[in-house]
Amino acid sequence: MDRRDFLRVTGLGAAATVAGRATMSTPTAAAAAPPEPPPVKKIPARSEVAVADTWDLSRLYPNDSAWEEAFTAWTRQFKGYSAFQGKLAESPKMLAECLRYDLDISRTADRLGHYAMLKTAEDQTNDEYQKMMGQFIQAASHAGQASSFIRPEILAMPQSKLDEYLEAPELAPYKLLLTRIVRFKPHTLGEKEERLLAMQAEMAGASSRIFRQLQDADMKFGTVANEKGQTIELTHSNFMAFQTSPDRKVREESFNKYYAEYESLEHTLAATLNSTVQKDVYYANARNYPTALDSALFPDNVSVTVYDNLIDTIHKFLPAVYEYFDVRRRKMGLKDIHYYDCYVPILTNLRKRHTWDQAVEVIINALQPLGSDYCAVLENGLRGRWCDRYENRGKQSGAFSAGSFDGDPYILINFKPDVLDDVFTLAHEGGHSMHSYYSAKTQPYAYYDYVIFVAEVASTVNETLLSNYLLGKAETKEERAYLLNREIDAIRCTIVRQTMFAEFEKLVHASVESNEPLTLDRIKGIYHGLLKLYFGPEFTLDPGLDLECLRIPHFYRAFYVYKYATGLSAAMALADRVTNGGQQELKDYLGFLCGGCSQDPLDLLRGAGVDMAKPAAIEKAMQRFAQNVKELDSLI
Repeated sequence: MDRRDFLRVTGLGAAATVAGRATMSTPTAAAAAPPEPPPVKKIPARSEVAVADTWDLSRLYPNDSAWEEAFTAWTRQFKGYSAFQGKLAESPKMLAECLRYDLDISRTADRLGHYAMLKTAEDQTNDEYQKMMGQFIQAASHAGQASSFIRPEILAMPQSKLDEYLEAPELAPYKLLLTRIVRFKPHTLGEKEERLLAMQAEMAGASSRIFRQLQDADMKFGTVANEKGQTIELTHSNFMAFQTSPDRKVREESFNKYYAEYESLEHTLAATLNSTVQKDVYYANARNYPTALDSALFPDNVSVTVYDNLIDTIHKFLPAVYEYFDVRRRKMGLKDIHYYDCYVPILTNLRKRHTWDQAVEVIINALQPLGSDYCAVLENGLRGRWCDRYENRGKQSGAFSAGSFDGDPYILINFKPDVLDDVFTLAHEGGHSMHSYYSAKTQPYAYYDYVIFVAEVASTVNETLLSNYLLGKAETKEERAYLLNREIDAIRCTIVRQTMFAEFEKLVHASVESNEPLTLDRIKGIYHGLLKLYFGPEFTLDPGLDLECLRIPHFYRAFYVYKYATGLSAAMALADRVTNGGQQELKDYLGFLCGGCSQDPLDLLRGAGVDMAKPAAIEKAMQRFAQNVKELDSLI
């Protein structure tokens, strides 16, 4: 996941269990003293993490003082917008100067915002960085207010003048930018209304910030004893490590403790989720979109039929998902199957360990089809200091890539050596980072920032190539079965699970749009119905699972998660194309990475060799899923 989302929804990039050492007391002549309990393994403070294991943000700013100086200078620029207000229709030259000025301010904001966000992510309990992020958000809102006249003035021009401007040589560097602005004409309000909406930016993000603070700073889950008897603090980052434990009691206990904390805050979390959905519907209505879904898809020029086709196609393949759950239940020797039985590898004795350097080596070997330049740049970044590698107290959970125009494409991860999926997560985020690297290297600032729809393609191509590489290296039937199991789960979590999330988003927004109150019971009822549909009639649904919808950060950025599903489907097709093709297929793919947002996302993907306006790629991915399930059943 890149900087646009900051957290993998599947949780599969989470940390593994941490080894510790138990101590024993010395027996006396009278009687042996009882052994001391194993020590609780504590998460280190940020100050205790080795510098070499953290990212180097100096390409953005050498220190906080430099950021403060740049921030102050940036805020003083806002008043310069007044020189252009009311004058954009005077000449193409005037508009060109205004756009250049606006892009310069935006570029500085890109740099300032990334630094503040990354410092906040290091330790979300650090008040200084919370303050820094708050300062930036507030100032960015002021910048939005100061520049809010630009679009209305452009769109107020007669069509004949707009046509003339689009052909003016002074505006040639901004022709695509202007064309996209004109496309928003039916959804752009007058100058006063746009200014009012811009003033709401900080308020509109309140529900997301409250949710983040609750989840990453305030929620406490207690401790869990792992299969080795070690008592470990339960966190977001290691929750999935407990869920992959071979000991079912550990999995069940961690599941129940985790969701007990969500239950204790369920009314608050339901209120924040309702607030963000209400916000989405409000802005869609204000801007004259039929629905919030239409509003979310419009910027990418993606039709609602693409979204609906995804849901409909996955529904057709749900019997294969039910079959997989039954295979898993039988092979694990279970009478019934629960959510906490779904992530542990069926063949637990093949669990593998990778140090950071070993993980990098495996990833680079797997990505050889992407060419020597790609692999050399990525290897240098991963072995250098693009990455913030390990968990510390207060650090943002999950993983993300944060590529900016002027800095390195940074990666946050909470890497643990004992979980193979962490290797896949690192490959995934490396795909985002290389996408950012090529886009920033090739495109001007105005067109470097690729949209989310294509972002998840670049990341999951890497995951697919890694899966193919490891399957090709499997030396035994058991190892192949283990890797097939992992790939099946990856498809289930990234395509099927994200489609379930996408359908949930569609239903809760439709509920608000039809004036049906989005209460806690309503939210849980919608989600429970989807759990029954996507997990099947033979799956045992624990009551706590209804609360899962209250913990998904991406629901605070509406209609994002479907792009994981379309992204992996496209990625699997493109990985096959690059692996089995020649120089032209590689050139097509690298051209896609260099494209930034210089074309609409569906067109960028067509240039790379896949058409996501049709269901073929999704069907092919799910056919591979079904075939893998049958092979897995025959192998073990």
